[in-house]
Amino acid sequence: MRNPKMIPYETIVQATAGEREAIERIMQHYRGYIRRAALVNGTVNQDAEDFITETLLAALFKYRFAEK
Repeated sequence: MRNPKMIPYETIVQATAGEREAIERIMQHYRGYIRRAALVNGTVNQDAEDFITETLLAALFKYRFAEK
């Protein structure tokens, strides 16, 4: 049984390969978490949101899967 809160493995593999739609799905999945983490005094700090988003994208492209 699949967990609907998890991003499918195939989507992650496609995103690390640079597929635009997969990257968008991942960013959409984490958008709420990012906005929540970027809250400062009850409002979203745009600089913090941008920094977190850039960090996620950088980590996504650095990730490599082990070869079998």
